[in-house]
Order: sequence, then structure tokens, then C-alpha cells
Amino acid sequence: MKKKTRATAPGPAKRRKSSAAGRKAAPKRTRAAKVTASLPRLSAAPDDARLTIRRLRAQLAKALARIEELQTSADIDFLLDIPNRRGFERELHRSIAYIKRYHASGALIVLDVDRLKPINDAFGHAAGDQVLKAVVSALLSQVRSSDVIGRLGGDEFALLLWNLSETDARAKAAALEQAVDRLSFTFRGRTITAGASAGVAILGPHAEAGRALEEADSAMYVRKAQRRHET
Repeated sequence: MKKKTRATAPGPAKRRKSSAAGRKAAPKRTRAAKVTASLPRLSAAPDDARLTIRRLRAQLAKALARIEELQTSADIDFLLDIPNRRGFERELHRSIAYIKRYHASGALIVLDVDRLKPINDAFGHAAGDQVLKAVVSALLSQVRSSDVIGRLGGDEFALLLWNLSETDARAKAAALEQAVDRLSFTFRGRTITAGASAGVAILGPHAEAGRALEEADSAMYVRKAQRRHET
């Protein structure tokens, strides 16, 4: 399938450049910078008080920077280094708002890894983690840098894809299934395959994040039942 190019919708993970030619956007100030800038000036304070205030300002800036770091990490799956459910849903809400405002389009794919629980039960969670990491690598190889992959939990993933028709989105879901189906693993001398089932929801001007996730999730379970009958 020929990949679509996107002329208007920016990649959700990238910042947009200023539309004015030759003009650089002002750097975004962190919360720590905003708070410390709002503190009173030191010119009227005694010398010892100035030193104390400077020290407290430095400690405050460090604490606020740490808070921002922790808030960012709260949106990331620590094992797979992709957005977790919270991070993905945040990005989905933001992207749907962009789609509605600029009449863009997109697709949401929910993908469930087959047979992960038996692998965990038979070979341990380290083996299951290896499967999940390989699945993420396979998914990333099938999408563009502007697309977003998140882990909804356990063995379930979601992909946010820009500027795809319904036909192309369903073809992409099939390609993602095939990419995971091709993976094989050797644990304790046994060769194991996992597999995946994917469901699609189209994101248009009337899309809602919760409803889109439910639609894609339902379509994924229908697809999973179909795959059981195919084997």
C-alpha cells in the first residue's frame, strides 16, 4: 500500500513551526521558570536575605522541574517507552480537537496480542516482556513518525494514524496483524508465535475519544473471533 503524505496535519509528537517566514517561535517557558519569574525582586532586600531568597528560588526551581519530569513519565509505559493509556488518551483528545478544527482525518486502531497469557504462564513474564517489545518494534516499522502508538494495558495497544481513508485504515490494520503474525520466539527450546487482532475506528469531524476507543475495541473483538475460526 502506498503511504499517504500529510500536507496539513502536523505529527502529534512534533511541534509546529511558526507560520511567519523567518520568525522563530518564542521558547516555551517551563512551570518552574514562570513561578520563579513571578517572585519579588531582590533589590530592596538585605544582603543575607538576598542569599537566602536566591537559595530558596533555586530549590523551588529544582523541585518544580522534578515535578514536571514525573508528570511526563506518568504518561509513558516504563517497559516499552511508548505512551501508556493515560498518555495515549491525552494525545487522542488533542488530535481529535485538531481534526475537528482543521477538517483533517485520521484512524484509530486497537490491536490485541494473541496468546500472550499462555506465553507468560508457560515461560514467565520475562518471556512475555520480550514478546511485547518485539510487537512494538514490529508496529513501529509499519507506521510513520507522525503516528502514535500507545499501550492501553496488558496485551492491548492503540495506534493513532493520520490522513487515512477507511479502506486504507483497514488495509493498514491487516498489515499490522501480518507484521505481528510473522514474529517468532524461542523459549526453552520451543518456537512460539503470538499473533494479533486489530479493529478500526475512523476519526472525522464528529469523533469523540471515548466512543472511538469503544468502536475500535469492539471491532477488534469481532476480528479476534474471526481469526479463531480461520485457524
